[in-house]
Amino acid sequence: MTHNNANRYRFPQRHHNRFQLLVDGDHFFPVMLNAIATAQHSVILEMYLLESGRLLTRFIDTLITSASRGIAIFLLFDDFGALGINKADRQRLAGHTNIHLKFYGPIHYRRWQHLLSRNHRKLLLVDNRIAFIGGAGISDAFTGEQGWHELMVQVEGECVQDWRALFIDNWPGTADEIKPLTATPCQYPTTAGQSGRTTLSQLLSHQEIQSALLRRLAAAKHEVWITTAYFVPSWRLRRALKAAAQRGVDVRLMLPGHHTDHPAIRHAGHRFYHHLLCHGVRIFEYQPRFTHAKAYLCDQWCSIGSSNLDRWNLRWNLEGNQEIDDPEFALALKTALEHDLLECKEINLTSWQARPWPRRLLEWFWGRIDAGLTYLSNRR
Repeated sequence: MTHNNANRYRFPQRHHNRFQLLVDGDHFFPVMLNAIATAQHSVILEMYLLESGRLLTRFIDTLITSASRGIAIFLLFDDFGALGINKADRQRLAGHTNIHLKFYGPIHYRRWQHLLSRNHRKLLLVDNRIAFIGGAGISDAFTGEQGWHELMVQVEGECVQDWRALFIDNWPGTADEIKPLTATPCQYPTTAGQSGRTTLSQLLSHQEIQSALLRRLAAAKHEVWITTAYFVPSWRLRRALKAAAQRGVDVRLMLPGHHTDHPAIRHAGHRFYHHLLCHGVRIFEYQPRFTHAKAYLCDQWCSIGSSNLDRWNLRWNLEGNQEIDDPEFALALKTALEHDLLECKEINLTSWQARPWPRRLLEWFWGRIDAGLTYLSNRR
């Protein structure tokens, strides 16, 4: 990475890390809960989607138990994403002196213009030692055999300090409240040797996640595999995907099939399939359940986190991804994606051109809605 490229990022590339890929909620939620239960001094939880249910009850029980041991708990929830938390659960969290609970972007009719800006980041950080980054929410939708398919990364090492700094910057409370977070230095295992970078998207002021992906697409030599829950790509991203495919790079998109929580976004994204397919991009739709994962693989470089590849996401949300530049981790991610591709239906150009007119009408309608919203957003 050149010096000029390094200046485009808030945080530097860090080389003393250990990363582990975690697949699906039934695997990573127990690991996250155990980290909270064994915390020694502090817990950070920054989350977009939260819904009352069995999983949230487990998290609340574990957080309260740790707080009762004297652990400082810092919770930052997006106010819109947390609408699914019932009154009883809110009272339980707000009723403990060691639990500091804040809501990002409070919804108020007098501040309607701020409603569009949401904190979509997902972060659990324990003891300034271990972090979990990805796209999961604390909702029963992510559990069970038919739970939403999701990826998380367990992070140990130097990148943990950057996730802590990012959280502290967004914390709407006082400096005195967050002293427990800065009193203890970040810890990392001396044997950790994987490279990575914390990247962010912050409205239009910082677009590191997409910029990094575009640069890696331009440099890719072998494969570009991308999975995202919502795909309404910018023209720059579409151009980069087509250019990579035309260079002979194996470019694959794994996107949701008919299982999705936002059918309108899926229909809006369908209008880009034809040109991508014509230029050699392979498109797969995941069949068994909703895939909510967000991961990019370009040769040995990976990026996993909260950021989808839709214009709304990039225009309005606070996002955070963990970049990893390491052949061992890239192989683990590729293996996971290969397994997912076995459960996909590939969309080819012939079948796509033969799709029925009702589907074309939905693409046209939701495409016009998307174009209109994009136009209005750009005029603000």
